Amino acid sequence: MKPIIGVTTFLSEASKYSTVSRNYIDSIYAAGGLPVTIPIVSNESNYEDYIGMVDGILFSGGNDIAPYYYGENPVRELHSMSTIRDEYEFSLFQNAYEKKMPIFGICRGIQLINVAMEGSLYQDIYSQCPGTLGHSPEHTASDEFYHAVQIKKDTRLYDIFGEERIFTNSFHHQSVKQLGRNLIATAYSEDGIVEAVESTEERFLLGVQWHPECMTKRHPMFLKLFRAFVEASIQYKQREVSV
Repeated sequence: MKPIIGVTTFLSEASKYSTVSRNYIDSIYAAGGLPVTIPIVSNESNYEDYIGMVDGILFSGGNDIAPYYYGENPVRELHSMSTIRDEYEFSLFQNAYEKKMPIFGICRGIQLINVAMEGSLYQDIYSQCPGTLGHSPEHTASDEFYHAVQIKKDTRLYDIFGEERIFTNSFHHQSVKQLGRNLIATAYSEDGIVEAVESTEERFLLGVQWHPECMTKRHPMFLKLFRAFVEASIQYKQREVSV
């Protein structure tokens, strides 16, 4: 049986829809998982029952995380925030982390993981990181290669790709600043921006700053990330059944 993969959603501007790009859904399904979206429920603060339904969870891209979660005031360049979404995802993360469930974060997702693990963010890399190159192109297709990423050897990410240097797309203006506890940076762009993190513990906890879900159809190499995540979720499912 396929593992059930929960995918976090966001509220539309009119707050009428709790939705997410189908690129996440398609990539998970192509990797052998059964994707389900987890809605943002009004007045809900504990999503433990949702975590009990799934075998892995993917934290999707979207809004900036409110900086007061890591003890900072906002800078002028901060974009849209949603503390409703922040609280929803922090609750999901905490429940999944405690159960040692496989966790995969994409773009905002890597930032959510880092803040949830008591790390911090650059609220705007262009104003806060001198020498920053392009990371958020305009009028560029989401499946275009944009910049290079250097991957450290002896990491889960290297095991997945088998390469020290790849090209990715890029659509972000924030990034990991101070690493959270039990996390290591496993990839960087060539201007020094953290592009991936993973856990120092024996578990699947991985975040990437780019958007591999947009790349899987045109560049199948990025499906490796989803296959590794789905495989970890299968193993988690089997352990839960045997308990």
